[in-house]
Amino acid sequence: MKKIILFSTFVLALGIFHGQSISSKKWNDLFSYNNVLAIKQNQGEIIAATENGIFYYHLTSGEITKLSKANGLHEVKITAFDYNPATKTGLIGYRNGSMDVITPSGITYIVDIPIATGFNGDKRINHIAITGDKAVVSANYGVSIFDLKKKEFSQSAFFVTGSTFEPALEAVMHDNIVYAATATGLKTHEINVTFPVYSSWQTLTAGSFKHTDVEGIIAFSTANTVYYGSGTTFNQIPQTFADISDIVVTEQHIIVTDQERIYVYTTGGMAQNNLGVGETCNTANYIGGQVYAGTKLSGLVDTSKRKIKPDGPFNNRAYRLYVNGEKLWVATGARADRYNASAPDPLNLGFYYFNGMQWVYSSHFMDNTTTVYNVLDVVPNPADFNEVFFVNYTEKPGQGVYKMKYEDTGKDFSLTKFYPTSVNHSFNRPTGLAFDHNNALFGTLTALQLPNGSFTSGLMVYDKAADEFKTSGLMLHNTVQKPVIHEGKIWVPLPRTNALMIRDYKNTPLNFSDDTQYPIMDQNGLPSSAQGTISVAFDKNDDAWIGTDAGLRIMSDASSAYLSDPKLESIIIEQNGIPEELFRDNLIHQIEVDTGNHKWVSVDRGGVYYLSPNGERIIKHFTKENSPLPTNSVTDIKVDHKTGKVYFVTFEGIVMYQSDVVDVSSNFGNVLVYPNPVVYSHFKGHVTIRGLAEKTNIRIVDTAGNLVHQAVARGGFHEWNLNNQRGNRVASGVYFVLMTNEDGTDKATAKIAVVN
Repeated sequence: MKKIILFSTFVLALGIFHGQSISSKKWNDLFSYNNVLAIKQNQGEIIAATENGIFYYHLTSGEITKLSKANGLHEVKITAFDYNPATKTGLIGYRNGSMDVITPSGITYIVDIPIATGFNGDKRINHIAITGDKAVVSANYGVSIFDLKKKEFSQSAFFVTGSTFEPALEAVMHDNIVYAATATGLKTHEINVTFPVYSSWQTLTAGSFKHTDVEGIIAFSTANTVYYGSGTTFNQIPQTFADISDIVVTEQHIIVTDQERIYVYTTGGMAQNNLGVGETCNTANYIGGQVYAGTKLSGLVDTSKRKIKPDGPFNNRAYRLYVNGEKLWVATGARADRYNASAPDPLNLGFYYFNGMQWVYSSHFMDNTTTVYNVLDVVPNPADFNEVFFVNYTEKPGQGVYKMKYEDTGKDFSLTKFYPTSVNHSFNRPTGLAFDHNNALFGTLTALQLPNGSFTSGLMVYDKAADEFKTSGLMLHNTVQKPVIHEGKIWVPLPRTNALMIRDYKNTPLNFSDDTQYPIMDQNGLPSSAQGTISVAFDKNDDAWIGTDAGLRIMSDASSAYLSDPKLESIIIEQNGIPEELFRDNLIHQIEVDTGNHKWVSVDRGGVYYLSPNGERIIKHFTKENSPLPTNSVTDIKVDHKTGKVYFVTFEGIVMYQSDVVDVSSNFGNVLVYPNPVVYSHFKGHVTIRGLAEKTNIRIVDTAGNLVHQAVARGGFHEWNLNNQRGNRVASGVYFVLMTNEDGTDKATAKIAVVN
């Protein structure tokens, strides 16, 4: 076992008000902004709320800016939004019941939504309507009044009869009276001392109402009918609609969104305009004489059918990522029942591609109406990155491997060939793909059916000459993960078996007869409580880092150790004098190694840990609570070694973190020190020096030439804690950083100013 001392974890600085500041210049989102939920108007711009963020469209310049968890917001999965241009105040409601208050002075995180005793339902915010400095918040328990100045809830009315709560779907305020659309009628009550008493509320109009809005007049609707009026008397728009998804009232118009068509009426109910959008819409607004539709799949669409949105993937759902420089391929599939059953998304997404300039979504998936796609993996051909292979893990027709070709002129993929893996779709389900250093393509199969009718885990190899896949069993049966190829060997985690399979294919991928298999079992040191291995990665020391559903194990000298009954090691940390196994009983989704040999480890429901090269220190620990991560379950991690960008993949979207570790050479690059100067009252962390050689000898001296710190840095960067050789913080002053590479052929210097 490796015994180490656990140092303090890195925690991002606390932010203003109730929440943490979880964004910084190091983060960026790769979210989809296609699904527009609300459209509001501000001076000279349109504000559109989407699933994972907000974007601003400037009407004159055409500029688009965005606001997300990567640069200010505190959550993802927006469910409600409203904005008051007079006070420049916006209010965002989230699926988990929290809210963000956006003002010119900052963003306040609100987590104390009032919940009635006995309410155990969904906490999502259904709707928000701002009037002046107050907002009516609709939820599944009823309605609450939120004071935007004080940033606190004042009164709440719980719509409960006996033990049954009735949701307020949408609610507005008019002349100090709240109007709430519910499934049993339009409920009303003045905001006074009896407001919280549900029995004192009146049912103004019986019926199943879904939507309401107010601006001078009030409008409300069922699924098919719209009413409008002053608050006491109402008229009906003389039209029956198919299925209303939203109504919006402006000073001069009532805008009705009905599936794929937008209707514009005067506030007197006269038809003025309508627009067929050609796709499903969530909402719409009428701004500057133009209809702006908020679609589910294309962002904002204006009267001329122009699509307006920030560039991003087609959808936020993501499972696995392949990175090559600026190009990205994103698989969207999933499995259930402990990595066995197919769990396709209802949208039948397939995969997305970023070509280095823009995101592309193939018309093959957009136009699909027959095949069920559950794409677990997509990989480009290293010899031709325009050729891609992906696996469709499904128990339905269409199961197998697909080859596609990307054409940059049309920004689209065309299907080249489909390779079905079975006619009995319970078997031969393809899980993942990988190319070796000779561009041989391997894949893994769950439940490979053998000629005798039994089944095992399987391996497949692409025969380029025959243009087909050949299959072979992997000895141990059950579900498999994506293969990982290291030093001419195939490593296959088995998530439903406490084992990992290594296969030596002797550099003859199409000849199975000379292959040798080496199973790594629990007797080799896998956790006895584990039910399967999930991930494996190899570091620069040739150590295999193996993730299981019950912890982490390390095989030293992996390229040779597997031959002689290897013994796996755990990492034992010592915290407060008590030894403890690092990540014990935790499922390890993914392990990624960066250029500096540091380890990025994704722990199920535990976020991502950034470890020192030998695991002796937790450098950073990112969670959804202290970072832009949309969820604490990160399914994949990828590092761009040239740029240091680290991609975190989740089912709620992808975010990117700019790390300090980049691809380095034996000589110095552009040496950068930050922060500099270091002012203790503003910053109490470590100073980072980057742009170093692969191995750098560092000496830090004061102005008199006295040595205060020395170290050997690897991986292109170094962190100094501002302590001297005796472990005490250095005094205020200027310090010189003297650096040489490993053989002394290159040198660099820098200055650090310290203000205590």
